[in-house]
Amino acid sequence: MSGSEPVSVHILDREYTVGVEAGERSSLMAAAKLLDGKMREVRGGNKMAAVDRVAVLAALNLAHELQQLRDASSARELELSRTLGELHRKLDSVLDAPR
Repeated sequence: MSGSEPVSVHILDREYTVGVEAGERSSLMAAAKLLDGKMREVRGGNKMAAVDRVAVLAALNLAHELQQLRDASSARELELSRTLGELHRKLDSVLDAPR
């Protein structure tokens, strides 16, 4: 069983140390880089923007993007289910047809 290891990440010029499982280190680093980029995008040229406001807006933007991906995934799953149902019906009709 592997344990948690400390990893330092830099987000908006601040260093944070978090614990992460060894196999998830690269994913955490990628997430920190994504969050840092989103926070810098939200902050823009306003270096005096309150960090908590920047963090909340960045989190909201990321949550919105995640919800859009979930919605798109659900729509694809529904379409796939419909297509599979249609193929199933066609196969049934071919297999049940008299020969």
